[in-house]
Amino acid sequence: MSAQILDGKAIAADVREQIKRHVDDRITGGQRRPGLIVILVGENPASQVYVRNKQHACQQVGFLSELMQLPADTSENELLEVIDSLNARDDVDGILVQLPLPPQINEDTVTERILPTKDVDGFHPYNIGRLVLRQPLLRPCTPKGVMTMLARTGIDLVGKDAVIIGQSNIVGRPMFLELLMARCTVTVCHSKTKDLAGKVRAADIVVAAVGVPRFVTADWIKPGAIVIDVGINRLQDGSLCGDVDTAAVSEVASWITPVPGGVGPMTVATLLENTLIAADLRDSRED
Repeated sequence: MSAQILDGKAIAADVREQIKRHVDDRITGGQRRPGLIVILVGENPASQVYVRNKQHACQQVGFLSELMQLPADTSENELLEVIDSLNARDDVDGILVQLPLPPQINEDTVTERILPTKDVDGFHPYNIGRLVLRQPLLRPCTPKGVMTMLARTGIDLVGKDAVIIGQSNIVGRPMFLELLMARCTVTVCHSKTKDLAGKVRAADIVVAAVGVPRFVTADWIKPGAIVIDVGINRLQDGSLCGDVDTAAVSEVASWITPVPGGVGPMTVATLLENTLIAADLRDSRED
């Protein structure tokens, strides 16, 4: 068996094209362009790359996009004041604070300061709570992007056994809620899980989000399973790899996401989706 590739770049391009058509329709109908503000605190090189990718994606779909770059010694109160000013702006539909933040700033405090209606990352407790209640509005980008990819397989997810490796607030926990909402039976594994390999081996769907290079090996994978690799790790030679031993696992799985070019592009595309949803919801409230 040789796994089919879930091409995140291609799927993300389709999503961006749909968003662009929607934005064009908005403008034709006399509505404004959606607006996304990205706040970058400090000069983390990886964060700068991510921010550039997000800005380029905004330009592709016709959003208004603005980068606010703040010095690394910005205080928490100063950042909160910036967020307050953006919450009040009528031309801003989405506010994204690029993580990680410097140590003097509490990420949870910052997340909760963003209006839930402008929380296009989907991390605000209000938006997580709506996902728990199966009434989602703005959903965490990476898990939602994974669900978009899974839909492209054409496989009915109802009743499938899914295992998530990793319990982070950004991926693992909301991924659990997304798969549960799709009527999968979901197990979340972490560093204290007993017989991790055995649990993964029983899964129809495996989502690896542990942050360890090539952690998931072929002997862990059930023949025909769908394998989603959320990890992205830079090796000593400068190359990138995921949390899955892609070459070996591809001989066992039915579908697999590559790294790079898999989940990453979908996260950015879903950020754009959330911004458009936020703009549409805001306009509907104002009408």
